[in-house]
Amino acid sequence: MPAIEIVVPKTGARLWQKIVVERLRTGGHEIAVVHGPGLPLPVAMRMAAKLERRLFRREEPGLMSLAGIAAAPATGPVELSLDLTGVARDGAAPTLRLAFDGSLSDTAALAATAAGRLPDIEAVLDGKIVARAAPMIDKRESAVLGADDVLARAITLAVSTAGRIVNGAHERAPSNTGGGKKKRTPDFLRSYAFSALPRLGREALRRLRYRQAHWRVGYRFVDGAGVAETGELGDGWRQVPDDGSHFYADPFPFEWQGRHFIFIEDYPHATGKALISVVEVQQAGAPSTPKPVLEEPFHLSYPQVFARDGDIWMLPEASSSGRLTLYRAERFPDRWTPEAMLVDGMAISDATLLEHGGRLWLFATDRDGHGSTSDTLVVFHAPSLKGIWKPHRMNPILIDRRRARPGGAFIHGGSRIILPVQDGTNGYGGGLGLSELLRLDEGDVLLSDPVSVDPKGDWPFPQIHTLNRAGRLEVIDGIAAIRKG
Repeated sequence: MPAIEIVVPKTGARLWQKIVVERLRTGGHEIAVVHGPGLPLPVAMRMAAKLERRLFRREEPGLMSLAGIAAAPATGPVELSLDLTGVARDGAAPTLRLAFDGSLSDTAALAATAAGRLPDIEAVLDGKIVARAAPMIDKRESAVLGADDVLARAITLAVSTAGRIVNGAHERAPSNTGGGKKKRTPDFLRSYAFSALPRLGREALRRLRYRQAHWRVGYRFVDGAGVAETGELGDGWRQVPDDGSHFYADPFPFEWQGRHFIFIEDYPHATGKALISVVEVQQAGAPSTPKPVLEEPFHLSYPQVFARDGDIWMLPEASSSGRLTLYRAERFPDRWTPEAMLVDGMAISDATLLEHGGRLWLFATDRDGHGSTSDTLVVFHAPSLKGIWKPHRMNPILIDRRRARPGGAFIHGGSRIILPVQDGTNGYGGGLGLSELLRLDEGDVLLSDPVSVDPKGDWPFPQIHTLNRAGRLEVIDGIAAIRKG
């Protein structure tokens, strides 16, 4: 079997590079490991990593920490060289490298996050960009944890791109993530002193005064065009009230026997673990008090509710359980029973159902072991609701903080199919986009660049990440600033 030759530093090899080796090896590839040149992590970066990991109480080693990687000679012909040092000489086989904002050194990722930038990654095969990634950074206040999120997607990009090359999968045009141009690598010490440390201080003060996150759900009854058609939030929004001890998010509306319900993520701040509740709303009058309808030992959110095959179903997110479970309404709306496990062994988020081309499809994000849950799109398909659900041959479909994570059910408008997508450019919950499904079959998946939803209107919380509609009832959510106390 042709081998992948992976070049790693003889000294100063990083943990993320070791994980790439292990992932490709366990993926069934013949792996040779060659020691090449490498530069040690600068002292200032090591000190910053130690400081921030202690500050955020992260006991596990970071992806830039040192890790020994043993050499392993090739036992057969080498089909691809994967140079993780960025500076090894080209060999006889095609050479794949990773560039962080155009730099072949992984330290550029940490320098960028220290400066408050969101670095992109390019997979470069013999000088040609063949794939791109726009990683999501969850903790923008931390340069070190932010760099971990970037390196997590370096793992995903390296493993998936190398696998496609040696398996002969067709070459996909690189996603338009805004990458492709080399950016000046910031001076780390200056960036850390004048950008990273002040961010840490501001975030510490904010957390002393405000809750870390508090979402609120909005709803309105509309005739005709809604957010998906106009591209803006518009007016007429009302709120599902809360007393500050819970937040409500991820609303999914459902119309049943002439009544209107909104299923929501119900997050008590005291427990830190969400359940699913339901609210009944009428065009006139106050909404009902949220009523819990589904709770598990693990966190639940994104309660997509739909009717199919004579039953009503719920497909909530439960990524911390490592599986995706389908629930059936034993008694609507308040009694649900698990019916089938659709995906097992993956931390997938916000799985969103679509019927298309005679098959059922699920769009979701996969954490892929490390990093953010909001930047890596995976797709599954099945002939029927209860499966068997198979991963798409091109998974991961894309790595893009602007459009990987679904933000609501698919919207059918004439011949167009639109997916609301979470835009993480300005952080989690930073905005919502509308992305058109351009191609979907067992060969490939293609989504357009998202068009941002304009927050213009009377909804007071412009940072939204969910949009849904059932009949005349349209729902959104948004982050509110709630003081502690």
